[in-house]
Amino acid sequence: MGKVAVRVSVVCGVAVAVTAAVVVHRKMKKSGKWEKAMEIVKEFEEKCATPISKLRQVADAMLVEMHAGLASEGGSKLKMLISYVDNLPTGNEKGLFYALDLGGTNFRVLRLHLGGKGRGIVSKQFEEVSIPRSLMTGTSDALFGFIVAELAKFVAQEGMDFELRPGRQRELGFTFSFPVLQSSISSGTLVRWTKGFSIEETVGRDVVAELTKAMEKQGLNMRVSAFVNDPVGTLAGGRFTNNDVVAAVILGTGSNAAYVERAHAIPKWHGLPLKSGEMVINTEWGNFKSSHLPLTEYDHELDAETLHPGEQIYEKVTSGMYLGEIVRKVLRRMAEEAAFFGDTVPPKLKVPFILGTPIISAMHQDTSPDLKVVANRLKDILEISNTSLKMRKVIVELCNIVATRGARLSAAGILSILKKMGRDTMREGEKQRTVIAMDGGLYEHYTEYRNCLENTLNELVGKEVSETVVLELANDGSGIGAAILAACHSKYLETDE
Repeated sequence: MGKVAVRVSVVCGVAVAVTAAVVVHRKMKKSGKWEKAMEIVKEFEEKCATPISKLRQVADAMLVEMHAGLASEGGSKLKMLISYVDNLPTGNEKGLFYALDLGGTNFRVLRLHLGGKGRGIVSKQFEEVSIPRSLMTGTSDALFGFIVAELAKFVAQEGMDFELRPGRQRELGFTFSFPVLQSSISSGTLVRWTKGFSIEETVGRDVVAELTKAMEKQGLNMRVSAFVNDPVGTLAGGRFTNNDVVAAVILGTGSNAAYVERAHAIPKWHGLPLKSGEMVINTEWGNFKSSHLPLTEYDHELDAETLHPGEQIYEKVTSGMYLGEIVRKVLRRMAEEAAFFGDTVPPKLKVPFILGTPIISAMHQDTSPDLKVVANRLKDILEISNTSLKMRKVIVELCNIVATRGARLSAAGILSILKKMGRDTMREGEKQRTVIAMDGGLYEHYTEYRNCLENTLNELVGKEVSETVVLELANDGSGIGAAILAACHSKYLETDE
């Protein structure tokens, strides 16, 4: 056979060896189809490359957009939305509060009993509900009616322990993970839907008013005390237990970040002077777009097919909703142009979004010698059963390429926030600790993605700064944070000083 050609891809500590001469099926070898498939993979890998120099360019470009977004409304692709959260939790908040966390295809309802100083969260109960796909593109009344019905069921299950004092309303923190232009801590108009939602009549309306209307219609005696985006809620939840938390990043279905900004660095703020001298900013970084982003033909194709073409470009290469779809598009091209799965293209491979990111994660992290998890997922999801081990190794490599690009670009986003806060370098004689609260299923469950992100961030900031920056997982952070912010802005304020 002559020399055995070995191609090794090593990215973020993941080594995947593809031994071409051993893998080649005789039929593919004779026709040159295997070489064509490997060309497609190689070209894709090259276009997805994220060397440190490129990541620094991405971080610097995002920083420019952050400054522009803080200067004026509409001045940047990054909305840099004012959250109206200028007083973060102290840990002394007390009472019974609720949260509604609407972040994607599921929402959570949550009840939190805060014990006051030194007692923290005394008890927590929650339920998670899936939203029917029809409601995501239906009417505003139907969506909020469904959500309130589930919230009312949750409240109806309460025992005597949760009875309110006479004349009091239940108070709710509402986490709404879509771009909103806020006008106060408890009101804001929807800028646009993302993550598969598209209900045009809601755009431009006050989201809290829509929820309140549905609560009144169903007789639920509850008021929204705090209306926040998910990274703002996550930041608040983190600060409740740790004073060093200054930012939050969401990596789940979508991607976003919030951080604490100095009041004097927000030229577009025309409200009253802030007593704290600070304001939490919701960056809406998912909408970042730059010529420095390493985009491929598959990304452009995916973007054109989404509900909002040309928007949320950074989110479309970093977040959980899209990673699996990019892998599917590459595999489909390999099937069409290189007969990778045989003479016919597997019908299931033509179905958009059939490969969810949890499937990609499971295949990428398959440690079995024969890649049995990969084989099972291909058989169960795509109805493909005729794969060799070497073919499965190529599929693992594709998952690695897509996840690595997403994780490294996410690290570049975090670097831009550290730069904006002046925490990307060490000041002489100062060793401040910077804690970033992290939430979202992609970060929590996709270990290779998380490890790659953390390793890349350490590489970007250097050893000395990396020792002062901590990424801390905040389970249910946005929901808990919303309930705590409802406590901070309660009309029946109770705290233990």
